Amino acid sequence: MAKNLILLGLPGAGKGTQADLIVKDYPMVHISTGDIFRANLANDTELGKQAREYMDAGNLVPDEITNAMVADRLSQADVQADGFILDGYPRNEAQAAFLDKYLAENGTSVSATLYFEVSDSLLRERLLGRGRADDTPEVIDNRLAVNKAANLPLVDYYQKAGVLHTIDGGQELAEVYHDVKAVLDNL
Repeated sequence: MAKNLILLGLPGAGKGTQADLIVKDYPMVHISTGDIFRANLANDTELGKQAREYMDAGNLVPDEITNAMVADRLSQADVQADGFILDGYPRNEAQAAFLDKYLAENGTSVSATLYFEVSDSLLRERLLGRGRADDTPEVIDNRLAVNKAANLPLVDYYQKAGVLHTIDGGQELAEVYHDVKAVLDNL
């Protein structure tokens, strides 16, 4: 049966890097919500048009639109055959509940949620090291605080669901991936 993974962690925790490694060793589709949004906007889909209205006004795109975009992507043949790695979704408990319901209606579920735990000081160091113009210490601290507020309820949600695996994301890259593989090989 296809494996369905969710990656959780604060910005700089290494979710994208680990997803890139996972797809090399396991037949899964890496789905980033950023990629889904960009594709819908670029292809001027109905959902993309709706999302653009909110984005152009500087507002967050409502869960209903985000959920619909994710559901559309999850319904595609490659995901149906191989399973998925979700990176950047769900972002809140309402989205997590929607995802559980959607998957259950389609005869599957979340196999595991990997939570990459990294100290604030290391996250700050990693984010400052990326060299992005908007990555000032103040912006980074705010981004971490906002993401922490969103992530911690999801950690609790998936812990209660019995699918949460906490990974020490502060280790060297190879050690982190070793721990990831240990979880995946036991699913």
